[in-house]
Amino acid sequence: MSANPRTVVTLPFAELVDRFGPVPDGVELEVWDLEEPHERPNDIAITLLPFYFQGRHRWQYVHDLPNLRLLQLPSAGYEHAVPHVPAHAQLANGRGIHDDETAELAVGLALTALREIGQFQIDRTNQVWDVRKTRSLADRRVTVVGYGAIGGAIATRFEAFRTDVTVVARTAREQDGRQVHAFDELPELARSTDVLVLIAPLTDETEHLVDAALLAALPDGALVVNVARGKVVDTDALVAELLAGRLSAGLDVTDPEPLPPGHPLWTTPNTVLTPHVGGNTDLSVPRSIELMRRQVSALAEGRPFENLIQT
Repeated sequence: MSANPRTVVTLPFAELVDRFGPVPDGVELEVWDLEEPHERPNDIAITLLPFYFQGRHRWQYVHDLPNLRLLQLPSAGYEHAVPHVPAHAQLANGRGIHDDETAELAVGLALTALREIGQFQIDRTNQVWDVRKTRSLADRRVTVVGYGAIGGAIATRFEAFRTDVTVVARTAREQDGRQVHAFDELPELARSTDVLVLIAPLTDETEHLVDAALLAALPDGALVVNVARGKVVDTDALVAELLAGRLSAGLDVTDPEPLPPGHPLWTTPNTVLTPHVGGNTDLSVPRSIELMRRQVSALAEGRPFENLIQT
């Protein structure tokens, strides 16, 4: 099915439209951030949601689009959008947009925690020259939980640091030349894990997947790196381990999020914290445009969309 003469594709800010380039005949690009209802709701075929879109009452504006074909997320995570997809539309996530960005941050959090880079910066502000031994990432046993596109990118980067990488996903399988272990193997795998990296999507199965028992199974001194969703980890259990000084953490996501004033994670020892910026770099715009160009072409040529999520 080709695009009709008034087929509108909306993008959330002007830079995306300005840099998009040519579009198929009959397709119009418009800026729409979903802050207000669209003036031509009947014409919209594809909508790219704003980055870090929470929706709230504005999800109604999506339901007001009777001819919407595709609701496109800029994020790999999609659990927040599933309840709001109109029955007549499909949902796609941003698989491929943030692979490199998030993988970089996962390694960065691990290096910052193990090499105590954050503390050295605090020493700098206090003009303290404290030469001390830190921990190397090389030769560590790394377990990556979640083996989609980002999980694969993370595993590859950790392998470059001469670590022993094990990957875990919902089901056991052979993929990309790696043995993928199942979630039910995690308690045993945790016993020999130095760095536990979380990138699994948030589902009923993965909520609090990393609970008190799994954290307790990790060896003394192990590091938990979470670039997935905050609720994949039992926050109270993690805080208890951090306060005891037994584990370390590098967190880009938290539960709750944003982290409220006075929350224990602001002051726990052995903790590196970033405010959910894994996919927030200068790569986000060009990678989003690349994906949207392919989705627009699929619409115009009657081909299936990419990255579809079963809702």
